[in-house]
Amino acid sequence: MTQTLILNDRVPDFQLPATSGKTFRLSDHLGKTLVIYFYPKDSTPGCTTQGVQFRDSYTQFQQHNADIYGVSRDSLKSHE
Repeated sequence: MTQTLILNDRVPDFQLPATSGKTFRLSDHLGKTLVIYFYPKDSTPGCTTQGVQFRDSYTQFQQHNADIYGVSRDSLKSHE
């Protein structure tokens, strides 16, 4: 099912498989600010730069009670 969201829409709960055999559930993060970024492929110059910038700024995001998650089409195994 595809749903179109616009700015400030409430995002419906969803779950996705994550690394380490875990499952990401949006509802597990109630009360937190989430930064969910999407990138097309691992190890490409643009995507790597983006990921490095999030990594390097991680402490600042934590100070604002924010967690960062990246989503790509690559396999979970490639992220382990």
